[in-house]
Amino acid sequence: MDRVIIFDTTLRDGEQAAGGTLNIQEKLGIAHQLEKLGVDVIEAGFPISSAGDFEAVRLIANEIKKPVVCALARAHPDDIDRAWAAVKEAKHPRIHVFLSASDIHLLYQLKKSRQQILEMSRNMVARAKGYCQDIEFSPMDASRTEAEYIYQVLEAVIGAGATTVNIPDTVGYAIPDEFGDLISGILKNVPNIKQAVVSVHCHNDLGLAVANSLESVRQGARQVECTINGIGERAGNASLEEIVMAIKTRQDLFNLTTGVDTTQIYKTSRLVSELTGFLVQPNKAIVGANAFRHESGIHQDGVIKMPITYEIMNPKTVGIPASSLVLGKLSGRHAFKERLAELGYSLSEEDLSRAFAAFKELADKKREITDKDIESLIAQEQRTTSEDYHLDRLQVSCGDRGIPTAAVRLVGPDGQVLADAALGTGPVDAVCKAINKIVKVPNDLTEFSVKSVTEGIDAIGEVLIRIESGGITYTGRGADTDIIVASAKAYMNALNRLLAAKKAAG
Repeated sequence: MDRVIIFDTTLRDGEQAAGGTLNIQEKLGIAHQLEKLGVDVIEAGFPISSAGDFEAVRLIANEIKKPVVCALARAHPDDIDRAWAAVKEAKHPRIHVFLSASDIHLLYQLKKSRQQILEMSRNMVARAKGYCQDIEFSPMDASRTEAEYIYQVLEAVIGAGATTVNIPDTVGYAIPDEFGDLISGILKNVPNIKQAVVSVHCHNDLGLAVANSLESVRQGARQVECTINGIGERAGNASLEEIVMAIKTRQDLFNLTTGVDTTQIYKTSRLVSELTGFLVQPNKAIVGANAFRHESGIHQDGVIKMPITYEIMNPKTVGIPASSLVLGKLSGRHAFKERLAELGYSLSEEDLSRAFAAFKELADKKREITDKDIESLIAQEQRTTSEDYHLDRLQVSCGDRGIPTAAVRLVGPDGQVLADAALGTGPVDAVCKAINKIVKVPNDLTEFSVKSVTEGIDAIGEVLIRIESGGITYTGRGADTDIIVASAKAYMNALNRLLAAKKAAG
């Protein structure tokens, strides 16, 4: 079977999603998980965009060994030089050059002629080729560009040394049939096309990113650019998990394969959701909470008799345990450890002891603990392993006739115990003000949301908070059966990220 190259751009295009911010260590953690997942290419970032992005790309290039590590660059000498400086230590480096091609972009944005764009594309690919053998080129907004001009540009950049030519549906404008025809036309009409891999990069503005990508693969494209959970600019990108599982599930149609270890999909999805703060909607294909849940009596009857009646994929193939083992306060450490292993978590003895203590504490509050509860608990423990300030104790007084009051006690960087209290317009506001009196880092709370991790009155509540300081947004998440405590944990998580960023900036 032919193999489709999976190009993951979660750390570049995915981070462009409004409200999504990742620090350097979070990006590195995702990169290591993407390596475990088995993606072929990791687009680690856009080095010219900031010193932080440069450093993240450089660090990933130094640590990631199996996948190609790619840096994005505009068709400008400074961008290309900076991209190479970031990836030059990678075992498998790539420079990805892009330049607008559509008349809409040329007329209104770049103010350049087609001939000028053609020359710039050729010259900048040649410059990149002077640094590195693996060069990708993207004619931006290709789906709104005249096909004949695309053919000319691709022929020129392949002649200059491009080894991958990527066809972006930058604004999600294409319909599968016409996008497939564009790919087919490129393969037929670009004389030197066999010297390069044809790639596609589809956006989801019309909800067709995955459909367009799969149709392109059917027509001969052999690299797909995608993101975990489909995150990205505006409505997002093609979803990696949907692309990979569609190819795997419908091998009868595609007769293709990928190098992805699909059992790592769910774990990767949870990690990206946790670190970016973008929740995965329950009905999301492959990784959503309801993807393998059946409520209809007819469906339940069929699945009990033979899962294939209503499940076209075995949940284990994407890293979701097929059975649901219910844990409670009588469960022991061994059962807890086994369940963690089934969910894809491998903890050190120290981390396991801490997680088990948190599990027992939760079990005293809840009669039954589900997989979602355990995942939320582990995520909460991971959030608290590298804190400058730790929430030690919280007490809140509020009501319809009382003045909301919060008293908090934190453990500071040197182990000192710090306490203060504040009044607020509500209990969460009072908690944040009390914490601010101790931490004393100016910030504005820009977003607050809460959701239930599981059903029932004793469900864990998960809170997402975003704060802004110095024009940069920091995301925090917290979970607890008490929503006010969860809010305090989320706020502390965001503040600790802010403090870590200030330290890194010097």
